[in-house]
Amino acid sequence: MSKAPEAAGAGHAARSYPPRPAAVYFYGTCLVDMFVPEAGMDAIALLEREGIRVIFPDNQTCCGQPAFTSGFPDEARQVVESQLDLFPGDYPIVVPSGSCGGMIRWNWEKVVAGDPALKARAAAIAERTFEFAEFLVHVLDFKRPDQGPALTVALHTSCSARREMGTLLVGRELLARLGNVTLAIHDHESECCGFGGTFSLKHPDVSTAMVSDKVASIKATGACQMVTADCGCMLNITQRAAREDQDAGRASASLPGEHLATFLLRRTGGKPSGEHA
Repeated sequence: MSKAPEAAGAGHAARSYPPRPAAVYFYGTCLVDMFVPEAGMDAIALLEREGIRVIFPDNQTCCGQPAFTSGFPDEARQVVESQLDLFPGDYPIVVPSGSCGGMIRWNWEKVVAGDPALKARAAAIAERTFEFAEFLVHVLDFKRPDQGPALTVALHTSCSARREMGTLLVGRELLARLGNVTLAIHDHESECCGFGGTFSLKHPDVSTAMVSDKVASIKATGACQMVTADCGCMLNITQRAAREDQDAGRASASLPGEHLATFLLRRTGGKPSGEHA
């Protein structure tokens, strides 16, 4: 197994990575399922193109994070317990979201801590749960020629992905491996976009102020688009930018954005699912 200290997350020990597996479980997440299905399909396409068999457990649901972070431990426990049997094989679990990945890796065990047997099962699942970009870099060593034109992009890494899963550096590394892509660093990079799961619903005015600052910061770099591996943040940032475009009477998007999986697939010769005829 290889080790990578930057992927462990702040305050966590460096984790070990398995050799390239024959198969993985894919945990799709609610936002991918309901709002950005193309991100999930493109992530699966990338994995399959690398020769990995992708298993999608049909009974997967929410990771339980909304209930857990909103102070509803019993509801979160029900969600977690219902999914502990979804991954019977000893394969890695790949999650196209650092937020949901962080919930499974660090909090599923806490949610069921009162039951030693369930806690042990949750801990075993946590050890083989990987955020998508983390898995591409440290397990698959994803390297394919960049077939796209010269482009400057900004990267947004969600709070949980950055601090729980340590994925800021792996996101940067994947973009650095694309020879025609320049990464623009914005001065609000480490700050929350204002989504924060239920935070944006409970505190809409504060959330709007935060995302407006984030949009302005990204635009100030001159980047042509934003790339992120977290759909909640992507929807929050791009939809705020779209609202500003609408208010200003702009016909075209001033800050388009897409999931890292879709971006990587297109840049390396694949055709994203949203672009199929």
